[in-house]
Amino acid sequence: MNRFEAELKPHGLGVFARINHAALAAEVGLTLRPTEVILFGNPRGGTPLMQANQTIGIDLPLKALVWQDASGKTWLSYNEPAWLAKRHQITGAKGPIAAMTKAVSDIVTKAIGGPPN
Repeated sequence: MNRFEAELKPHGLGVFARINHAALAAEVGLTLRPTEVILFGNPRGGTPLMQANQTIGIDLPLKALVWQDASGKTWLSYNEPAWLAKRHQITGAKGPIAAMTKAVSDIVTKAIGGPPN
């Protein structure tokens, strides 16, 4: 997650929140493998999408989840911006969606040290 977060600023994106689910679980006496979510973005990218259909606000800012599975492998998961646009029936926003998709792909590639699989 630290590597992912470090790649945001060079792409013009900021962090709105970072939530450590495992730490919160521990606070109530429960255990959870490492699980952390980060909310990130830029109003210049998200606002045009919300202008097209405000319901996308439930999925913005963008989020990434870094989590560890039972075998100890670490994963980075996120929703593709194009899928979010489809989910909220946004048309006519190909430019912002393409820019968001490229930025997230570049950030993930750098954070994990290679292209996602």
